Amino acid sequence: MEKEGFSTQAVHAGEAREKAGNAVTTPIFQTSTYTFRDSHELIEYMEGHVEREEYGRYGNPTQRVVERKLATLDGGEAALLFSTGMCAITTTLLAMLGRGGHLVLTEEGYRRTRQFCRTLLQRLGIDYTFVETGNYEALAAAIRPATRLIFSESPTNPHLRIMDLDRLVDIGRKHNVKIAIDSTFATPYNQRPLDFGIDLVFHSATKYLGGHNDLMAGVVVGSRGLVAAIRDMQAMLGGITDPHTAYLLMRGMKTLGIRMRKQNENGMAVARFLE
Repeated sequence: MEKEGFSTQAVHAGEAREKAGNAVTTPIFQTSTYTFRDSHELIEYMEGHVEREEYGRYGNPTQRVVERKLATLDGGEAALLFSTGMCAITTTLLAMLGRGGHLVLTEEGYRRTRQFCRTLLQRLGIDYTFVETGNYEALAAAIRPATRLIFSESPTNPHLRIMDLDRLVDIGRKHNVKIAIDSTFATPYNQRPLDFGIDLVFHSATKYLGGHNDLMAGVVVGSRGLVAAIRDMQAMLGGITDPHTAYLLMRGMKTLGIRMRKQNENGMAVARFLE
């Protein structure tokens, strides 16, 4: 069977063909709590025998659909939505780094990410090292026995520097260190870091994924195991996406391929003119 194209996946991935109420569009499940038929169903859920919703901070049917769609577009096993892209990054760093741990970051990147490392991570006893963006020798040299993660953006914000993802993966595998990439400016249409072997990819869905300047959200995509651990941290910290925002994001992503193709064409026209 022929593989579905990007725009087909953006429209249909993650969504059941038959939806609640026979709706064409996935409904907004505007609820914070859920009922169980009886004690047996509750016990089955608590023991992990059935998958379903329990409480709004742990998940919502509208949110789950969007997460499956995002995972498909980025080529990941699982995705997790957050209230903002910044929340996705900070929650993930807290989930993956403990006291005495070490993080390596490229120095070009969003200032709030750098501020988070310089302030809160230090207070928690987590060390970090900034390295020059694109200096792979310095990046490899910065890795210590306590290093748990390498984090970078590609393209970087705001200078649009591009990282060599193949080279990053080689460094990570050699030193047995996980690698995370913030791919907000590329979107899954232009770049899928997981296809290179990157462990986690982030997006500020506020930007291109939503596409209409009417929502704020973030996402992390990766393997089921890594995303499940981050989901546990999110359940404690509470940086969730509400169902209406998830619906708006789902609507926006249906035109992602068309929008990105035209934006790429316009960007190339401007670049050729300036050249």
